[in-house]
Amino acid sequence: MTRTFYGIIAMIRAAYVLMREGVVSAFPADGLPPGPRLAHRVAGLVARRSSRRKARSERLSQALNRLGPSYVKLGQFLSTRPEIVGQAIALELGQLQDKVPPFPQEQAIRSIETTLGRRIDDLYLAFGPPVGAASIAQVHKARVRLPDGSERDVAVKVIRPGVRTRFRRELDAFAFMARVLERVVRSSRRLRPVAVVETLAQSTRIEMDLRLEAAASSEMAENIRDDVGFRVPAIDWERTGRDVLTMEWIDGIKMSDVAGVAAAGHDVNALAVNVVQSFLRHAMRDGFFHADMHQGNLFVAPDGAIVAVDLGIVGRLSAESRRFLAEILYGFIQRDYRRVAEVHFEAGYVPRNQDVLSFAQALRAIGEPIHGQPAETISMGHLLTLLFEVTELFDMHTRPELVLLQKTMVVVEGVARSYDPRFNMWQAAEPVVSDYIRGELGPTAKLAEARDVLEALLRIGRRLPDYATGLEVLGRRMPELIENGLRIDDSSLHELAQDTRLGIRLAHVARWITAISLAVIAFHMLAG
Repeated sequence: MTRTFYGIIAMIRAAYVLMREGVVSAFPADGLPPGPRLAHRVAGLVARRSSRRKARSERLSQALNRLGPSYVKLGQFLSTRPEIVGQAIALELGQLQDKVPPFPQEQAIRSIETTLGRRIDDLYLAFGPPVGAASIAQVHKARVRLPDGSERDVAVKVIRPGVRTRFRRELDAFAFMARVLERVVRSSRRLRPVAVVETLAQSTRIEMDLRLEAAASSEMAENIRDDVGFRVPAIDWERTGRDVLTMEWIDGIKMSDVAGVAAAGHDVNALAVNVVQSFLRHAMRDGFFHADMHQGNLFVAPDGAIVAVDLGIVGRLSAESRRFLAEILYGFIQRDYRRVAEVHFEAGYVPRNQDVLSFAQALRAIGEPIHGQPAETISMGHLLTLLFEVTELFDMHTRPELVLLQKTMVVVEGVARSYDPRFNMWQAAEPVVSDYIRGELGPTAKLAEARDVLEALLRIGRRLPDYATGLEVLGRRMPELIENGLRIDDSSLHELAQDTRLGIRLAHVARWITAISLAVIAFHMLAG
């Protein structure tokens, strides 16, 4: 009952703030039935006069910040789901930034000591005031002594006290509103608001465990250890726990300060290329990318390298999705729309009952206008947006990992164009895409696949005696099973399990024999 009451109050408050800040009246009323059209008119009367002169994105940002940090987090989350809110609103929500005051330093110290079980003076030589605050955590500058006796500055990220309780309460309210929406507004059910809130809750729980952010940063550091010009801060695991993350302090200039970066003597055009190529390299080579690469999370170090922080949101791509992305981009570059269409069908993204040639025709409608434009005006993010719109016509289901990739690509491309307005996205992407194509889809990759198949066959060959035993069991018991039926006792279940495994293994053997035959044929073709 308490949750329901709080949910009703929260829903009324949210509706009032959205109307008061002019968000509701900023949306068009065309096509609305009489009831909602009247509500839209009332919202226009309630809106502040000052809000009417602001852009819709500014009104939305102001309203969500007024409602509280959990609403800002909801907006940021929905910015990654354009298939739910639409591309235009997703881009507006992507501009949301937390605007919350820092909490007292004494509370941060208590949280650190409780989490790590040590006194603050035993952990840090010095611990300074907060240098940045957000809805979930804030950052302090501190100093530590290293095992070799030297000293260095570190950044200490501390979870905001009580934030879990507050978010849990607000998420309960979101869940109530989502249930009401699904029950009352039938058309909203296809957007699955309840599932969206559940996904947000899971995402927020992950983001509130700083050990997971540290692990993401550590994994990316391993992936890019040989890369030049891009890195992430080193993690101090001794001083990291659920509520505390200690990492290398970055002495650099935020990439949001374009003038400051240029004044420091850095090559702004090279930085534009670097940020895009680094992102594509992480996504296509590693299948693991920073999914919140806005300018506030990127620094330019004194040596000109880009340093990415705040890996609370990351994205992953399977090998299949990476191949899908590479072949699509390469196909559009080569204007091979038939191949792009075939890739969609091969990956199973478009149902088999659709027509490949018709789909290729739709892709041509996207690609040809792009090739008629100057290269520096072509947006890869816009291309992917159009692609998703077309695939929807052919009943392609939403791929969450590709949507997150597309959203991040739009942001990264925006960073690059802020440094070079004439930035050529295709020219920057081509080396990365080509390297991936050669490495993963070329002759060398085919030979590696053939080697993997041979190794798998050798492993199966070593188990053939086990398979023979299973066949003997099956042969002995088959007449009895035919005559008396199946008896479900422990020994029968055990032998049935052996027989089932045998069938699966034999099927695998057949598939591997087929695969190795194809690999041998491919090898001879390549050698010829």
